[in-house]
Amino acid sequence: MRQSMTGFASKQGSGHGFVWGLEMRGVNGKGLDLRLRMPDWIEGLEIEARKRLNAALSRGNVQVSLRLNAEGAEGAVRLDTAQLEAVLNAMNEIETQAMNKGLSLAPSTAADIVGLRGVLTSETGDVDHATLRASILSDFDEALTDFVKMRDSEGQKLTEILNRQLSEVDSLVNKAEILAQERAPEQAQRLKTQLARVLDNTDSVDDARVAQELAMLAVKADVTEEIDRLRAHIAAAHELMETKGSVGRKFDFLMQEFNREANTLCSKSGDAELTRVGLSLKTLIDQMREQVQNVE
Repeated sequence: MRQSMTGFASKQGSGHGFVWGLEMRGVNGKGLDLRLRMPDWIEGLEIEARKRLNAALSRGNVQVSLRLNAEGAEGAVRLDTAQLEAVLNAMNEIETQAMNKGLSLAPSTAADIVGLRGVLTSETGDVDHATLRASILSDFDEALTDFVKMRDSEGQKLTEILNRQLSEVDSLVNKAEILAQERAPEQAQRLKTQLARVLDNTDSVDDARVAQELAMLAVKADVTEEIDRLRAHIAAAHELMETKGSVGRKFDFLMQEFNREANTLCSKSGDAELTRVGLSLKTLIDQMREQVQNVE
């Protein structure tokens, strides 16, 4: 069973004079992109959280947010005057540089400045950071377990969809093979007719050149290799479905190969019904690729 990159989990906790809420959200991504929003005054919290996420996950864009408030004193905040002065100095420098370039900036309000990181901080008093960090990480582990379980659950659904789509691809490939065999006599007759038309309008003919041209036409019309490769890709896809670990990138590359063979099948078909099968294959492969984008 494959794991999806989509997931969500939340956890509420309290202790040591604080209440907190954890949220984890995940969507598909090319690699593992972790974005954490956690209080930086709890030393080592974010570093440890990242370490645990890296150990549990391989791919996906994952956002983790921690809301932390002093218990019974949600409004207790402190103005960091040193940070405020640094912010005001920076704003003054920005405005000066803008004026020198002839740019006019909108005036900032007190609410704008207060909202900047570090200007207002929560009053934490005497807090045992190590104990608080341990409690939060304990809840973090529970949230991470739930997050992975949801990714597994979504992966189960994803596996069922991909297996069903692979069965449909296999059915279309079988149909393409039957149609290719049925059109073989007609294809041969068409080649003979074309050859006769050429010979009737040519005084001298190089037999070797004629044989070479016929061979090239036959190869261009033959879809046996495309059908064989599509079957090989189906087998490879089933193998990836059973492979442990992260296979999403390999699966995405395999879908490109599927699409290449379907395109060639359409271009070489020379038959309306076989072309319709090829187009159905392309549509189904595109649908599979959308699903594969979410495979870890």
